[in-house]
Amino acid sequence: MELSSDEEEVRTFIQVLSEKYNPENFPYGQGVVVLPSPPGSPIKDRLFLPSALVLNDCGISKAGDRSIIAAFCAHVLELDLSYNQFKDWGEISTIVSNIPHLDFLNLSMNPLSGVELKPSMADVFSRVRRLVLINTQVSWDTVHTLTHHTPELKELFLCLNGYNTVSESQTSCPSLRLLQITGNQLQDWEEVRKFGLLYPNLSTLVLANNSVGSVGDTKETLERLFPNLCSINLNNSGLSKWEDIERLNFFPKLEEVKAKGLPLLESYSTQERRSLLLAQLPSVMVLNGSAVSNGEREDAERFFIRFYQDCPEQQLPERYHILVSKYGHLAPLAEVDLSPRCTLVDVRWGDRVEAVSLSLEQTVGELKKHLKALLQLPTNGIRLFYIDREMCSVLGPEELKCGTRALHSYSIRDGDEILVVPKVKSRCSSSSGSLSQELL
Repeated sequence: MELSSDEEEVRTFIQVLSEKYNPENFPYGQGVVVLPSPPGSPIKDRLFLPSALVLNDCGISKAGDRSIIAAFCAHVLELDLSYNQFKDWGEISTIVSNIPHLDFLNLSMNPLSGVELKPSMADVFSRVRRLVLINTQVSWDTVHTLTHHTPELKELFLCLNGYNTVSESQTSCPSLRLLQITGNQLQDWEEVRKFGLLYPNLSTLVLANNSVGSVGDTKETLERLFPNLCSINLNNSGLSKWEDIERLNFFPKLEEVKAKGLPLLESYSTQERRSLLLAQLPSVMVLNGSAVSNGEREDAERFFIRFYQDCPEQQLPERYHILVSKYGHLAPLAEVDLSPRCTLVDVRWGDRVEAVSLSLEQTVGELKKHLKALLQLPTNGIRLFYIDREMCSVLGPEELKCGTRALHSYSIRDGDEILVVPKVKSRCSSSSGSLSQELL
């Protein structure tokens, strides 16, 4: 008989721990710690427990006996509890309070919407340095409670939590270095600005897949709010003006930028996007994951000058004038025609003379096939001779012998001739010299 939703088995942290890390699953215990069962434990055999426990997607909703957790997890440093059924911070606190050296905690995909963490429970998280709360719908009040009680917190992941605003807090978290808030619904820079107040030493800010439409602060404000920001990810945000890219230079330590999928860049080619971004961001050393060389930067800056040099004065960006003072006014790049070169020659076959346009990129062998088809020549062998009209009296005709040689290497020009003669099997007494005499 199936259990109803109210009668479904409650899975505890201890039960799942004993099932996953029993000797049948880890018979040799390589790279893990082996502990005996404590007195009174429901675990009848030893467990092989690594310092990083992965108990994701196991249906856990309760902690279990705290003394057993303490006995088995004293050495644990990392704990992944993602995709479980925790709805109570009290159960989570019971687990964490008995893992004294916990450094990394992943609670992603647990249904924590509307469940507040009481400050009296939060002290147990004090040693956590990396905290992942992706798609938990956890409230900002709970986030602030956690960061207030985690004085060593370095990395915080708040992706996919449906945030369209950011709540302020009277207490900042100066230890935080990385904030990843990808895939929320932030639109106004006024909300993003709050991160500078909440996390004053932030080094990396990942804002990808939000709808932030501008970078709306002055140089003085951004220097004050984000004095240590080195990396920002704006992929798939709503930036639509070059002024917003220019303002990224106001972050005093910014060295890495990711800016793909912006409305601003839709009309440009991939290379144009990178060059225009690079030219606007002189301090950035890594753009969209790729390191920037000195040569690439100079090429991008020169491209930027040429890109804007025909614009009206009032439309020229400030960066244009700075780069002109560095490189001067640049001449437009010469347009290079890369289409196959052609020339018009006379092809003589017996008494027939046909004007033929030749692609000089083709080989001698390709020319023979082309002429056979074009002039309906015999399928048996033919020989080709090139006659330079200006120099034929001196040099005579030159046989085109090498089938793989390109025609342009013969310096063929308009008005020259190609002589087609049949290839005979018997020894030919005529030489190029006698053929030259015949032609003259």
